[in-house]
Amino acid sequence: MADDVDATDESRGDPLIVGHDVPSIVSDVPHSARMWDYWLGGKDHYAVDRRAGETAREAYPGIVDIARTSRALLSRVVRYLITEAGIRQFLDVGTGLPTADNTHQIAQRVAPESRIVYVDNDPLVLTHARTLLTGTPEGATDYLHADMHDPQAILEGAAHTLDLSRPVGLIMFGIVGHVDEHSEALSIVRSLTGGLAPGSHLGLYTGTDGDPALVEAERRVGEHGGTPYRLPDLAQVQELFSHLELVDPGVVSGPRWRPEEPVTDSAADIASLCGLARKP
Repeated sequence: MADDVDATDESRGDPLIVGHDVPSIVSDVPHSARMWDYWLGGKDHYAVDRRAGETAREAYPGIVDIARTSRALLSRVVRYLITEAGIRQFLDVGTGLPTADNTHQIAQRVAPESRIVYVDNDPLVLTHARTLLTGTPEGATDYLHADMHDPQAILEGAAHTLDLSRPVGLIMFGIVGHVDEHSEALSIVRSLTGGLAPGSHLGLYTGTDGDPALVEAERRVGEHGGTPYRLPDLAQVQELFSHLELVDPGVVSGPRWRPEEPVTDSAADIASLCGLARKP
């Protein structure tokens, strides 16, 4: 076990904590994970998150559509990885708060032997990690409290549960915009995929700068003390996959990635991008 990883009794499925300092929960400053939970109709948020969430929604009502589109897309991506790519291991970075149809539920519903590691650095998510640590007896589900700015620590922590010599499905939904500079986001993505075996896949989803109203909404969230989210453009999202082999249909809006229903006009079709790509 790496020296910088604390773990309690793993037989009980306790969270792994990278590093020794877990920040306390701050309830008087809005947080993106709790705002996302609010937009999804969850209950794990504070008044400050609801106020910031409503401010963003007033500026851009489609933010709720983008949040909900991401959940439907996650299901399609994970099912593709299970049924088409044969993936049985998942590393979900930027997990957020538990909600309906989390990665392990989608994967283990189809392949009960699937193994999943969730990663986040929000202390509130840590307090709810037990909800994520429930899965099939044939598989495994663990939570790693770590910062995505330290991809090597994430890989070392994930190796407690996943066999990194075999393909892994790396999930990065709604997370890359929390990195201030595109060059650093690119470095993080490449470091994480670099530590995975050939045949691994990256599934990535993000809001983008495609709609000026969303840019304004994010500015307002920042004014209210919320976590800033840098909205990348198409070229930047494409570059995140540049070292990998894109799966059809390539980099597209969330609703247009292998849709199961006719695609209609929506905020997510204008201001979101996603892709799935294989490591050769």
